[in-house]
Amino acid sequence: MAILGAHMSIAGGYYKAVGLANEAGCRCVQVFTKNNNQWKAKPITDEDVQKFQSALSEYEITHPLSHASYLINLASPNEELRQKSMDAFVIELERADQLGIPYVVMHPGSFTTSSEAEGLDAIARSLDEIHQRIPDVHSKCLLENTAGQGSNLGNQFSHLKAIVGAVDAPERLGVCFDTCHAFAAGYALADKSDYEKTMDEIENTFSIDRIKAFHINDSKKPFGSRKDRHEAIGKGEMGLEPFRNLLNDERFRTVPKYLETPKESSNGVEWDRENLATLRSLID
Repeated sequence: MAILGAHMSIAGGYYKAVGLANEAGCRCVQVFTKNNNQWKAKPITDEDVQKFQSALSEYEITHPLSHASYLINLASPNEELRQKSMDAFVIELERADQLGIPYVVMHPGSFTTSSEAEGLDAIARSLDEIHQRIPDVHSKCLLENTAGQGSNLGNQFSHLKAIVGAVDAPERLGVCFDTCHAFAAGYALADKSDYEKTMDEIENTFSIDRIKAFHINDSKKPFGSRKDRHEAIGKGEMGLEPFRNLLNDERFRTVPKYLETPKESSNGVEWDRENLATLRSLID
């Protein structure tokens, strides 16, 4: 059975996100461990951890995943911002580790006023320093492929390969593959032969085995637009075939997949439930 879930709000406590995941029919869950639009975060208490882990056990929700703050930019040529971003990502990894979350998804970053090569180098150097600062933290970074808006890095698989190949501890890095981002970046997934070509390119760059999670999103914007706008499954520009191909790919049967689709309501459980039902209908 496919391991499907969604991103859930932690409002009221981390355990509340697990309850919402159960209500929506999820088997896995993604959360922010802090406000994603702020640098600071209040400490996680032992009670927070206990309630979160108990909820996971009670509802049999597996593969909890964390998403890092959107403020973090390890590629920044501004040294003050890069240092601040490193500090913030250290905290993200520590918080995930405290909660027992094995992976933290992070957008690689934007090179802004520098160059693609300089940005990729800055990310690798930053990750090396981060890893040196927290040698005993078990939670690992998952680099997410991006749509490629502006100077965002990660829209080309070669960017992820460059980062993984440049760090001193590549075993502490994985990849989170976002379907909307890949589509917007110009990677074809609908036609079976095109899907296989895209997967072959992954295998020949950073390796399929490095993918530890998927973000399952349709796209509001057309193929190759390089615009990151998520849409409900089957309601956007992608159609259902990319999701059918992915969900029936035996190589990814045990890799967890998380919705980040629009909620359209206060908690969005009914929308997540509908999207999950659509996805499950595509599984042979």
